Amino acid sequence: MNDRIREVAELTERLKEQYPAEINAFLGFMGKTEGNPALTHAQKELINVALAVAAQCEWCIAIHVKAAVKAGANRDEIMSAGFQAVLMHGGPALMYLVSLTHAVDEFAPATTQGV
Repeated sequence: MNDRIREVAELTERLKEQYPAEINAFLGFMGKTEGNPALTHAQKELINVALAVAAQCEWCIAIHVKAAVKAGANRDEIMSAGFQAVLMHGGPALMYLVSLTHAVDEFAPATTQGV
């Protein structure tokens, strides 16, 4: 999953060189949205985890699981967010729990599992 994060970083740098107006507009919007204090950073990342699973984006899963762990979310919270995506998006989202479990195993310390 670290490879996915590296790929996004490389893409972002390339886009900054080749399409600075477009990528900087997106990054600015992202910064403003993430800066809103109505939700904690961990809550936002858990939402992003669920959306990443529903959107079936391995890169997004890697980025947001790592960010959720850094923000203080634990394995069970991250997996619960993934299951919310499955609830709302069905079987295709369930298949992306493969990527989610790989990311959780890589980025979240082992703790008690199961709710």
